[in-house]
Amino acid sequence: MIQASAGRDRTGRTARLGRLRVTKVGKALSEGAVVAVAVVAGAVVAVVVPTGIAVPVAHGTAAVSLLVRARTVGGRVRLRLTLSAISVAAGGLHYVLVDQMGASSPAVGVFRPVVRVLACAGIAACLGGAVAALVMAATEDGTTLIRLRRLLDGWLIAGSLFTVGWVLLLHRADRGDDASASFLGLARVGADILVFGLLVALRFCLPHAQRTATTVAVLALVALAAGDVLRILPPEPGSWEGIPLGAASSAVGLLLVAVAPWLPGGVSVVGFGRRMMPVIGVVAAFVPVVFCALAIAAHTIAGGPIDTVMSALAGSVLLALGVRQGVIHADHLRITHETAEREDHYRTLVDRTSDVITIVSLDERVLYVSPAARWVYGHRPEDLEGARLPLYTHPDDREKLMQAVQTLRQDAESDIRGPGRRVSCRVQAADGSWRHVESTINHHPDGLIFISRDVSERVAQQVQLERLAYHDALTGLPNRALFADRVAHALRKRITDEAPPVVLFMDLDGFKAVNDSAGHAAGDTVLRHAARRLQSSVRAGDTVARLGGDEFAALLEWEAGAHPSSAQEVAQRILTVLTQPYPIGTVKAEVSASIGMAVAVPGITPEQLLHQADLAMYAAKAAGKGRIRLHHAQPPHAHSGTSNG
Repeated sequence: MIQASAGRDRTGRTARLGRLRVTKVGKALSEGAVVAVAVVAGAVVAVVVPTGIAVPVAHGTAAVSLLVRARTVGGRVRLRLTLSAISVAAGGLHYVLVDQMGASSPAVGVFRPVVRVLACAGIAACLGGAVAALVMAATEDGTTLIRLRRLLDGWLIAGSLFTVGWVLLLHRADRGDDASASFLGLARVGADILVFGLLVALRFCLPHAQRTATTVAVLALVALAAGDVLRILPPEPGSWEGIPLGAASSAVGLLLVAVAPWLPGGVSVVGFGRRMMPVIGVVAAFVPVVFCALAIAAHTIAGGPIDTVMSALAGSVLLALGVRQGVIHADHLRITHETAEREDHYRTLVDRTSDVITIVSLDERVLYVSPAARWVYGHRPEDLEGARLPLYTHPDDREKLMQAVQTLRQDAESDIRGPGRRVSCRVQAADGSWRHVESTINHHPDGLIFISRDVSERVAQQVQLERLAYHDALTGLPNRALFADRVAHALRKRITDEAPPVVLFMDLDGFKAVNDSAGHAAGDTVLRHAARRLQSSVRAGDTVARLGGDEFAALLEWEAGAHPSSAQEVAQRILTVLTQPYPIGTVKAEVSASIGMAVAVPGITPEQLLHQADLAMYAAKAAGKGRIRLHHAQPPHAHSGTSNG
């Protein structure tokens, strides 16, 4: 039965794990399909729709998608998405105006200064909205140091890319191109770079399950930046197989922006993530610095001058790196201090709790035992560490303990963190006594954790309550309820070739006179003596009960081959001991007994058997007391009667 249950549990866990993997794969495929559709749609739009219309339409689509998504959420997340929509719309305005600046229409020439101002305003609004939205995301949750670190990470990436962009701009100016027009066009690339840096920094602040939207947004910024660079830096617009690369890149990037907020993590609040930054997070900060230094070195080797802007950008990147390292160090000191305080706090709780906390590895070896084991079990914790389960467990309880451990171990090996298990078992203390222990077993990074509590007193109280419910408080004998249950059990288990069970119903003759003359205390003494005499007169497998007052009963069960006349011998022995004088202080009370006997017949119920014994007892009293009478079972058409035993 247990093996079958364990097999079903393993099958169920395997099925759940399989469904989980299928769900993850299906989710990844669906998200990948969305991204693929956005990429293909961008390329199709760039081919089918004229370039001057395709990119603004893509801007509008992305802005509308962000606004619609913003209406489904509230608070700071709604404001963040609204600012992003404004940024995308302003970027579309900038794109249209820059295209107009390059047009040869006389009207454009007259209003070229105005168009230039509006284009600058558009790119400023685009940059401001995007940066404001991402700064809001970076400062939504976490301590001040964590928020500052996120912003510095964003600037490290963006500052290094700005430096590279400035180097490229200077080289174009050296070729005699219009540096002013290039600078205005490159401002759009600068906006992409700054937003890209913040997005990359924020991506690693989110849990893995919520990074999809940010990852898609990063890809979108890469595509947008590539499209902007392809339209600005090359002397002629590039194309591939008839597809305008700049317009296609921009359209793809904008459609990815449109779908990003609808993917997992699109409206997530950026939380703490991991409190301690991994080593790769510390080392990764130096990558943009190295990238920036290589760009400046290449520019210098090519004979280019290092101007004020380049120096300011490089200096800001180095300054941000220095401040970031200081922030990380301060944050680590704070975390170390908090960890030490928390460890002291939990150590105090563990050391002073009355529960025994035990950590066991998956190979069932004890790794740690709390100090409570000393006063709960009497064992020193250091003596228990290194031992294997089942440790000091009662042989009858080992199977259920190890079954629970095996189930949790299989869950851990299958990377399933289901509910824990509660097991009650007996554990041997150092003095040899058995303690009833209730343990809650759950998963732990090092294996399994047991939280065990000594419930021996509670178990003893439950046993006492059960005894009071089914035993007579004065004599300690079973009461009427338990006796009836024993009779029913004897009738159910009876085998044909065995002698039938016999019930004796006894009443003490003369007890009322003793109780009235000597008092209730004397009467109680007589009842206790009678109970002990009854118990000594029957076999160990028989049941003696006090039914109430001075009425007692006995259930005699016989093995195969026993003769029913043996019950008569037992009844006579009981009558002999019950009629002997009862010592009460310095006097002795004379009490006799009347006994009725009933033998079970096939088909008889417990109530009928007890009633027949009761009738036989009253027949014994009517015959002159101090006698034994047997109830004779009669066929249905005959009358029942009594006879001398």
